Amino acid sequence: MAARETALNVLLTCRKEGGWSNGVLKDYIIRDGLDSREAALATRLASGVLQNRLKLDHYLKQLLTGKLRDLHPVLRDILHLGLYQLLEMDRIPDAAAVNESVALAKKYCPKLRHGAGLVNGVLRNAVRQKDSLEPPKSWVDKYSHPQKLIDLLDGYVGHQNMEAMLRANNEAPATVIQVNTLKTTTEALRISLEAQGMHVEAHPWLPDCLKLNHTGNLERLDAFREGLFYVQDAAARLSVLCAGLHGDAKVLDCCAAPGGKTFAAAMALQGRGQLHACDVHGHKTGLIENGARRLGLTNVTVSQQDASEFVPQWENAMDTVICDVPCSGYGIIRKKPDIRYKDPDTMKDLPKLQLSILKNQARYVKPGGTLLYSTCTLLYRENEAVVEAFVKENTDFILENLELPDVFGAHASPMLMLVPGMYDTDGFYFCRLRRKL
Repeated sequence: MAARETALNVLLTCRKEGGWSNGVLKDYIIRDGLDSREAALATRLASGVLQNRLKLDHYLKQLLTGKLRDLHPVLRDILHLGLYQLLEMDRIPDAAAVNESVALAKKYCPKLRHGAGLVNGVLRNAVRQKDSLEPPKSWVDKYSHPQKLIDLLDGYVGHQNMEAMLRANNEAPATVIQVNTLKTTTEALRISLEAQGMHVEAHPWLPDCLKLNHTGNLERLDAFREGLFYVQDAAARLSVLCAGLHGDAKVLDCCAAPGGKTFAAAMALQGRGQLHACDVHGHKTGLIENGARRLGLTNVTVSQQDASEFVPQWENAMDTVICDVPCSGYGIIRKKPDIRYKDPDTMKDLPKLQLSILKNQARYVKPGGTLLYSTCTLLYRENEAVVEAFVKENTDFILENLELPDVFGAHASPMLMLVPGMYDTDGFYFCRLRRKL
């Protein structure tokens, strides 16, 4: 029951405390001492339930004799786990899914007189009715995205792209790694990883980038410990490449944690120049320092700094400023599935913060230097609207067209939005601006 119990605790914590599932899951796997097999099952269960919660509710409504809203929240989590195993997984015996769920109900709902019996009855009915349950029809039920979020994204992503994006948000992405070209070559790393049983593909349009499957814990690999690669989605790496860095540049990454863009920039500088990486959270600066040390990036300096507060000694000092601001995160739902259930109205003030950060960071850019604005969301109000407001107030900055891989065709624009389901990346937006001489 270890893996299922860990998964249940992740669901309980995310629901009660609002914790992000990826961080909670990692902490609980360590806390519960799960081996690699149990950890994989716990991850699949917790992530799968979060990805399919509304879909599982669709089936629960058909299986319950009472109303879904009257169901005890913990029993609902347990039933979600059981139904996910029965209806969405094909290697779990039905009896195991039912019996383990009943055991969880007895342990976590001991005061609910008929709790275990309800779980037993509902899941046994699900086994009997597998082939006759009415499948979900709406996007809300089929892909487990609230209607409010679908309506919000549909107006920006485009209706023709919506279903592919919703589907991609519920698929497990391949692990994407960036090769540390200061220590090895892409081909040498590929051969090394394949020798350890991994399925490795060269990324179709991004150089020095590999896609992995069947990875297990990457941190156990000698290649990881030796700093031969780091994990980063292709979209984020592409944004840094579009900054057009050169080897002797002075660069600032103002919202740097967990460090991927910093590392990409340091490698684009080929180990030369100066790179300042900052984050407002002290514990996160340690993550960047550890990563830079592992990768052997001696041109990186890390400090704790609020990106919205002015640092006088940096004024007009940077050739490039990378401004990847805090955002609603709707582009990374496939990696943080619980983001979809956050009320969009609670994040309406983000553009004010984003514009404040962008205006402050612009003060550090030298005349003739580059300012790169980016988010991992898909909303106009956090992307183009922020850039438009900035350019209107800061006439010494102009938009500058991006240079992109051929896969994007003739893209004469200073900005790009990547939508999940289109290029097999996270959802991501970035825009390049240049300060006039």
